[in-house]
Amino acid sequence: MKVSGCTFLRNGCRLGYPFVPSIRSILPLVDEFVVALGPSDDGTEEALAGIGDPKVRIIRTTWNEHIRNDLGVKGFVYGQQKSIALFNCTGDWAFYLEGDEVVHEEDLPAIRATMERFLEDDRVEAMVFDYLHFYGNGNTVAWSPAWYRRAPRILRNTIPAWAPKGLFFTVLDSHKRSRYPRAVHAGGRIFHYGWVRGREQIQAARDQNHRFWSANGVVIDLDAIDPEILQGFTGSHPAVIRDWLPEETGRFVPAGSHALTRREKKHRAMLRLEQCLALELTKKHYRPAYGPWWDLYRK
Repeated sequence: MKVSGCTFLRNGCRLGYPFVPSIRSILPLVDEFVVALGPSDDGTEEALAGIGDPKVRIIRTTWNEHIRNDLGVKGFVYGQQKSIALFNCTGDWAFYLEGDEVVHEEDLPAIRATMERFLEDDRVEAMVFDYLHFYGNGNTVAWSPAWYRRAPRILRNTIPAWAPKGLFFTVLDSHKRSRYPRAVHAGGRIFHYGWVRGREQIQAARDQNHRFWSANGVVIDLDAIDPEILQGFTGSHPAVIRDWLPEETGRFVPAGSHALTRREKKHRAMLRLEQCLALELTKKHYRPAYGPWWDLYRK
């Protein structure tokens, strides 16, 4: 079994992404790690070279700056870059990670075992991970239907799959139709640290995203969040990220009062409905490989 890792980056240092710990977190699991690297002038390429592992392979790319929301293709340039990284993988499985996502070393044996178990099972096209979305600091997790709880990160690399908008992967059934991949649980977690970076870096990343996602920019305010969705985290962080995390104690507490938006009110109601009826109402960009009951499968 051969396993590839992949990601795409552009000015990752300037935007504060912990992409070096992210890559390091799965290097023990992969035979190669492909980085689709867009034009960067902030030391990102030098940081990648500093990893010092021959498994890391850089594919230099060009970004199409003209693809915009007003053309009806939101975020398509991100899908292009994500697909370039995927298309350069040569393994049986392709393990995609965003630059702010990290895998815990404790989960690596279970993830490898899952890939080995389903290697010859063509029904399984992807593997999903449980998500921990840290918010404000490393002691606080955002948990509501607005924050996806599972997402595919490992794809079978022998199927026609791509990332149409950068947010998720689809499998092509024909030249006219695509669908979400059939998946099982990988047996691991993704630790997502995008909302733990400094406010200025979060804003800079959002400003870049809006160049390709919408005509209007959004000013980031970490305090503008429903406090009911913030939960404490008392587990251990992956070893590779601990030096990067700010030293803070206690949960993140939003400053001042925040008037809930209509969207937040809807998600608060959905959260209560989930709690009452034992439902899960988050969006899923995958299909259970063996029927709905399999969605809760754990080895």
